[in-house]
Amino acid sequence: MSPLTLLTMMLALVLGTSITLMSTHWLLAWMGLEINTLAIIPLMIKQNHPRAVEATTKYFLIQAAAATTLLFASTMNAWLTGIWEISQTMHPLPMTMITMALSLKMGLAPMHSWLPDIMQGLELKVGLILATWQKLAPFSLLYQTHDSNLMILLGLMSVILGGWGGLNQTQLRKIMAYSSIAHLGWMLLVMQLLPPLSLMTLLIYITMTFSLFNTFMINKTTNINSLSTSSMKTPILTALTPLILLSLGGLPPLTGFLPKWVILQELTKQNFYVTATMAALSALLSLYFYLRLSYNMTFTIAPNTSTNTLSWRLNNKNIILPAATSVIMTLLLLPLLPLMVVPFF
Repeated sequence: MSPLTLLTMMLALVLGTSITLMSTHWLLAWMGLEINTLAIIPLMIKQNHPRAVEATTKYFLIQAAAATTLLFASTMNAWLTGIWEISQTMHPLPMTMITMALSLKMGLAPMHSWLPDIMQGLELKVGLILATWQKLAPFSLLYQTHDSNLMILLGLMSVILGGWGGLNQTQLRKIMAYSSIAHLGWMLLVMQLLPPLSLMTLLIYITMTFSLFNTFMINKTTNINSLSTSSMKTPILTALTPLILLSLGGLPPLTGFLPKWVILQELTKQNFYVTATMAALSALLSLYFYLRLSYNMTFTIAPNTSTNTLSWRLNNKNIILPAATSVIMTLLLLPLLPLMVVPFF
């Protein structure tokens, strides 16, 4: 793909997301989602590999089905209520359909099974876009709807299935897909109770995922076994990566503990005791496969014998400043809790 074409697709990707973020009309929001989908298709298929073609085709069909359902439901709502505005009160039936369509777009349980397969067929860079940037537009529309009971149910299912599905995976991209499902579940749990908190959780999740994907790209690792040789390429980054993984798992005193701590506090404050308990227990499932990655990365280094093929020790030409910045934010933002929380509340 030529640099000009790549730039055009990236600008279209930003344009589609921006249209959806700024729109107050369902038709404009749908148009932004469609531009967003059509812009990422060439980026997904530029690898020119059968797995990439398969993943791109699946992604197009899933997103087209979700966008069609969204357009149908918004038209039905306009027919029943005469209102096209996103933030206005909606009829219960189209509101439920819109919530399910947006959940399908984001990969929330129980409509999540497409996300791990598609992530596995993509490059790490495109997988990073799919796990972070592509969540912004559907998230902004869910943020403005008001189906609280359904969102809490979808959030709890996503937390449970996102942790459960990643237990037996060996491919890093599939693990990150299930991690995305689980983290989106945490955001939905609190979205109707305290919307600014779900937005803060999304921003922290994007920061942590960006740092971990950058680590995988710098080390050129795509499965668990290849992590065992990371210490020979980037010893300092290898020492920090388990902390990034534990931050994603939500352990104190790392940044990932902040959103889970405040979300559980808000759930208990609103008398959702059973939901908070199940979410906290489900977080242990995600923590298990993060610990698996940490073990393979740190406890399999010399003098232990590695069965993985060693790679050439070439000079690393990746730009490390974004990775360094995101790693620092992933590890050290928890002491800034008061400064971070005040603007959102």
